Amino acid sequence: MTGYVLRRLLTAIPTLFVIITLAFFLIRVAPGGPFDLERPLEAKVMENLAKIYQIDQPLWRQYLTYLTNLMQGNFGPSFYWRDFTVSDLFARALPVSIKIGASALTIALVVGSLLGTLAAFRQNRVEDYAVMTLATAGTTIPNFVVAPILQLTFGLWLAWLPVGGWNDGALRNTVLPVLVLSLPQIAIVARLMRASVIETLRSNHIRTLRANGLSTAVILRHTLRGAALPVVSYMGPAAAALLTGSVVIEQIFSIPGVGRFFVEGALNRDYTLVMGTVVLIAVFVLVFNLIVDILYAVLDPRVRLE
Repeated sequence: MTGYVLRRLLTAIPTLFVIITLAFFLIRVAPGGPFDLERPLEAKVMENLAKIYQIDQPLWRQYLTYLTNLMQGNFGPSFYWRDFTVSDLFARALPVSIKIGASALTIALVVGSLLGTLAAFRQNRVEDYAVMTLATAGTTIPNFVVAPILQLTFGLWLAWLPVGGWNDGALRNTVLPVLVLSLPQIAIVARLMRASVIETLRSNHIRTLRANGLSTAVILRHTLRGAALPVVSYMGPAAAALLTGSVVIEQIFSIPGVGRFFVEGALNRDYTLVMGTVVLIAVFVLVFNLIVDILYAVLDPRVRLE
């Protein structure tokens, strides 16, 4: 197991290098720059800013400088929020995104798995049709439609919850964002779990357990262990996306998370902030994919990592 983890970490280095290289050059070859404003700055001011942020250097030198700083854990200064470094912004935004994302992920796993299992054991019955109807609606209705409806219902009409803001992570401020963020994930997990449980119930080893007259609890335990594999596989990239912030949700609910900073950084051509977000998301994806592979080996004894 240790050798496998080390090999995966070593292979992740060139993958991360390719991602950083592509993102670095793509964002800089696009038209415009971080200091292009409707009212242009004076030539001397532009020259000084370019010198301070080292964007007056050749592109290849900027690239090498960025890689050197990145290997030292330095994401560089923010071009737009000029009193902060990218690390400072992440220190404030990442815990916010992780709190919302982890809450939504936990709810999606628990509720989605329960609904999917219920639908599978009650296949082609009322419960199955009800779960699949809700799951279909959850996957087809986008977040930017659901969020305003919930804001109007619970924030304006009923006045139960605030329609936006973070308020240091108060419970009342996190309910709606977490709910909106978890709904499509619940739907996807429920559909995956239903299909996987149905397939597992028809497998030979489950039929053998039933033929031997074992209890429903024992059959359910063996069924869920095998049926969880597709859900675990999906949760790798989904967890990375949720924990690094949802662009739509954080914008709608005015939450100071990574996703909101990424959008504002892209709109304002904040090179270092956008690059830092890309690196952060890439690292999360690589780490969670590794965790998924390890969980596969734990859940399925047929999988061998060595």
